Amino acid sequence: MADVTIMGAGVFGLTVALACADRGARVRVIEKRAPGAGSSGGIVGALAPHVPENWNAKKAMQFEALRMAEHYWADIAARGGVDPGYARTGRVQPLAHGAVDLARSREAQARDLWQGFATWRVLPVADAPGLAVDAPSGFVVHDTLTARLHPRRAGAALVAALSAQGVTVEQGDSPQGGTVIWATGYEGLADLSRDLARNMGGGVKGQSLLLAHAAPNLPQVFAEGLHIVPHADGTVAIGSTSEREFDAPDTTDAQCEALLARARAACPELAKAAVIARWAGVRPRAQSRAPLMGAWPGRDGHFVFNGGFKIGFAMAPALAQIMADLVLDRRDRVPDGFGLVA
Repeated sequence: MADVTIMGAGVFGLTVALACADRGARVRVIEKRAPGAGSSGGIVGALAPHVPENWNAKKAMQFEALRMAEHYWADIAARGGVDPGYARTGRVQPLAHGAVDLARSREAQARDLWQGFATWRVLPVADAPGLAVDAPSGFVVHDTLTARLHPRRAGAALVAALSAQGVTVEQGDSPQGGTVIWATGYEGLADLSRDLARNMGGGVKGQSLLLAHAAPNLPQVFAEGLHIVPHADGTVAIGSTSEREFDAPDTTDAQCEALLARARAACPELAKAAVIARWAGVRPRAQSRAPLMGAWPGRDGHFVFNGGFKIGFAMAPALAQIMADLVLDRRDRVPDGFGLVA
């Protein structure tokens, strides 16, 4: 019998499975569809930091997660032989009129809060690295903390690393008893809400698309809420929408085409890049954007590892270690604001 069963094979489930297996636990992973079948099977993969100001537990934890990411994903690739497409390539953010002074004020804060690990600089748009961008103010922010990975490839890399540990992903929808970690995405938040008779969060649909444009070593662009992410495989991902109301979880529509138009306006050199894929899925969002982690109230031996809206891939490797501490050793290091309260 397994020491711990993980329900769900998205990035939260797979990373905590590996964290538990690394500590010698007998691990079972059960997924009702396929690994990465939910939002973890997307295509965007922006690992971007919070603005370096008003520091709090969530921002500090995300910084630590981003700092450890390069080593973590290199280790995952070495274990299973599958490349997750990780690289810390940085990010360029065009600045609107009136935003330049505030952005400059954050340069010193970034030096302090990011501890010299990465930089945040305001540059004339002509000096910005990477894809040529349209910047209304004539200036951009360039940071070197932002990274990217390919979500689908990262999921496959985690599955391969687990396989090398003797852990396979089984298809099913219920555990066989014992200690259980529920990492079941937006559907899991709905189950939790029903069980606790209060709203614990839900799903936010996102649509994105993939262009054929080779820029594998260039920084990503973040323009007016839009991520433009060059991947290692000669593609550029564009995303994404945020839809609280939707009819179908996995279909694309005119909103996807609007993303394309915005991306081409922000980066004119993408104007002739062919669209090679479109994607839609539903991302879990707890009551806040923070992850939700802790013991499931009223279910002895059951735990929840969920949420992390838009920051799941960035945070998962670090949070998985904390979750393993909680589940295997009953050591509670869950950051303030992340805990599941009864």
